[in-house]
Amino acid sequence: MRRSKSLPARIFLTVLFVLLSIVILIPIWAIFIGSFQDGSMLIRNGLNLSIDFSQASLDNFIMLFTNSGNYFRWFFNSMVLTVVQVVLTLLISSFVSYGFAAYDFKFKTPLFICVLLIMSVPFEMLMLPLYVQINDMSLSNTYTAVILPFLAHASTIFFFRQYLTGIPREIIEAGRIDGATEYGIFFKLIMPIMKPSFAAMAILNGMNSWNNFLWPLLVLRSSSKYTLPIGLNTLVTPYGNNYDLLIVGSFFSIVPILVLYLCFQKYFVDGMTAGAVKG
Repeated sequence: MRRSKSLPARIFLTVLFVLLSIVILIPIWAIFIGSFQDGSMLIRNGLNLSIDFSQASLDNFIMLFTNSGNYFRWFFNSMVLTVVQVVLTLLISSFVSYGFAAYDFKFKTPLFICVLLIMSVPFEMLMLPLYVQINDMSLSNTYTAVILPFLAHASTIFFFRQYLTGIPREIIEAGRIDGATEYGIFFKLIMPIMKPSFAAMAILNGMNSWNNFLWPLLVLRSSSKYTLPIGLNTLVTPYGNNYDLLIVGSFFSIVPILVLYLCFQKYFVDGMTAGAVKG
């Protein structure tokens, strides 16, 4: 039987996580306070944690909803790209990981080692060949170019594979005995079991897609197709800075990720820990 943590250990962990929470929340609080300040005040004083109620106003929020230019177009682009990329990445990566976990085939181990090697290669090293390939395929300045390189995500494949190795193979064999097809086994028997892992990877892939800046910046040309991180970056230029819209727009950009986590946080811890111990 597992021994429960001692009282000092529980106190230490509680204090540690409270401090970590404070450190994480401080930048969010600073952005929230800054969204009520005029752009000139932000340039003069910078972001800070105190608020002067006599100078605070809702002008930035009014401007966001009435005169924000392409902001909501960028927001919509990021939302659509994130949803599509997360859904397709989870589906395709789960297919690949299911093949690694449920089947024995030639070159299975070398292929999985290739997945591990890809995880160790920084994306910055792959950008140039990917960019050349996207241009050769005539996909430049399209959303397909943004999504395509990340559909079979190495980290997601590895995580799903580790999760699936903990599922008894008898479930698959029982499905075959009952006459289910391989796709039927996956969608009707395996996917319901994988809900926690899907939730965990939905949060992580959603964050990566929503905050992705460098790759969309390389392949997208039209301002109407910009994602939110690129659009917000265009507000700061050598010829003028729109800090009013930048700060309130940055605050609202946190909302979708927060909603995503709140929707899936019930399964997040289970999904992250289920594949950690096999037995």
